[in-house]
Amino acid sequence: MNRKIAILGSTGSIGVNTLRVIEGLGDGFEVFAITAHNNAELLAEQAKQFKPAYVGITNPEKEGELGEALGDFAGKILIGPEALVEIAEIAEVDTVVTAVVGAAGLAAVLGAAEKGKTLAIANKEPLVIAGELLTKIAKENNATILPIDSEHSAIFQSLQSGNIDEVSRIILTASGGPFRMAKPEDLENVTLEEALAHPTWDMGPKITVDSATMMNKALEVIEAVWLFGVSVEKIEILIHPESVIHSMVEFVDGSIVAQLGTPDMCVPIQYALTYPRRKAGISSPLKLDEIGKLTFEKPNYELFRAIGLGFEVAGKGGSAPVVFNAANEAAVEKFLAGEIKFAMIVEIIEHCVNEHRHLANVSLEELLKADTWARKEVESYVVQRAAGSGQQNT
Repeated sequence: MNRKIAILGSTGSIGVNTLRVIEGLGDGFEVFAITAHNNAELLAEQAKQFKPAYVGITNPEKEGELGEALGDFAGKILIGPEALVEIAEIAEVDTVVTAVVGAAGLAAVLGAAEKGKTLAIANKEPLVIAGELLTKIAKENNATILPIDSEHSAIFQSLQSGNIDEVSRIILTASGGPFRMAKPEDLENVTLEEALAHPTWDMGPKITVDSATMMNKALEVIEAVWLFGVSVEKIEILIHPESVIHSMVEFVDGSIVAQLGTPDMCVPIQYALTYPRRKAGISSPLKLDEIGKLTFEKPNYELFRAIGLGFEVAGKGGSAPVVFNAANEAAVEKFLAGEIKFAMIVEIIEHCVNEHRHLANVSLEELLKADTWARKEVESYVVQRAAGSGQQNT
């Protein structure tokens, strides 16, 4: 069978690696559509190499640049945010790889689920923001959701050894990021360069900051609840600095099944594309004799307050996760822009979660309203903090 694949966010790290994986797999996998937001130049290069039927760019201001870079491209070009939904719902597409950072790709993910497609989800937001809604739509339309996130792919692979009702614990592993050995007071004056210096993974700036705050692990807890249909009480986090065991599942008989591999996103990407089969690919095999040892420790909940917040939000459900996620996105943007200190990121998230008027059983419209509220609340909070700081200094 020739699988026709659409990649939403083909110019980011996941998208680039997905194209590498497809190229390595060879026959049977076709790049049918690709999209980007800003990087028209790289998108055009990808289009020339893989010759997809569709190319989309969501930033309308990049239309001219993309058209010029594509030259005599024979496929169809789509412009604007709606390009994501249009491509995700194309009848010929079998698999939609979604790697769009933030909430921007949510409508496209829901649209693909409604069309009964296979969804290979790399970014956490669809399941964090709309896990209940997405899984419901997928079930109603026989859509398949496969995780690309390395931890959830590891859990998914480990679950092939048993049934979900035989699971006693899901253990999410975490590298601990660059501040694993820090003290709470050490985080007050963290620089952007320090926050982006991840010891193991090479990722984009937003997710690297999330790893530094361990917000990524908090989001993964919420994601796991919906992806695997387990209660939050069955999920644990374990620090594993070597990042070799990507996550584990403990079954009721005491057996623990883990997925090991090099810290390389190509393995989970490929497994999502070839599932339920495995094929030889481009990833290097793991050499355990060179690693020597694997270590584990409990997370420091005082140092990484985001983890505790994540479990709390996962237990609440409803509109709480979307506020949690949106507040983090907005706060990280401000940190990356140099507008706030690193330590303020989690402070801002905590404020928004506490101030939010929680809603249960939310619709997509209510989710989007909660997302907008959280982003405005972040802006307001930062302004108030800055004003207060200015008054104290005068």
